[in-house]
Amino acid sequence: MSHLKRLETFSIDQTYALETAARQLESEFVGTFNRETIEKFLATSYDQFSGRATVVNYLPLLAERFARQRLHALSRIENETRDGKPVVLFLCVHNAGKSQMALGFMKQLAGDRAIGWSGGSEPGLTLNEHSVAAMREVGIDISGEFPKPWTEETLKAADVVVTMGCGDACPVYPGKRYLDWEIDALPGTSIENVRPVRDEIEQRVRGLLEELGVEIEEKAAAS
Repeated sequence: MSHLKRLETFSIDQTYALETAARQLESEFVGTFNRETIEKFLATSYDQFSGRATVVNYLPLLAERFARQRLHALSRIENETRDGKPVVLFLCVHNAGKSQMALGFMKQLAGDRAIGWSGGSEPGLTLNEHSVAAMREVGIDISGEFPKPWTEETLKAADVVVTMGCGDACPVYPGKRYLDWEIDALPGTSIENVRPVRDEIEQRVRGLLEELGVEIEEKAAAS
């Protein structure tokens, strides 16, 4: 039985969108994962968001994007990928502010020379609007990201796990390199509160990339 068909709450539009997503992912991972595995990841990714989504029409898109990330992670684990690109997983509580800003800086500074993911122990509903605005001030758009949980696949595939205030709720996996970034942060209720946090995160990301031997884009915006 199709993993997608087991979710009886799908509307016709959602079913069509998920079937389309499955075909797209099948073409992207041809020779790596079969249709059954892809549908399983799509269905479980959908489950992650269905109980807290504010706009249900976006659920298939979120499921597709989350499933793609998880499949990429699983591919690196199973195929023992050695492409020289370090993988960094940024974790905080809600995956709505600090970890998303760190991911934004990493993508901007490292380009395709490193892989970055983010997650939360208790994912929020939306990104913190002041974090989005603060990043936009330095030329980085994170508005297309979304809060999501960490998963076993992303954790196993990461070379470095950076925790940012989630304490005991952050996962600990043997053999991984962990960094705990203690960043004094006022409540993210204004852009004035977020700016110093943003600036500290940028410097920490820069330092981490240098430590990992990843060349930093000179054209990247500086705060």
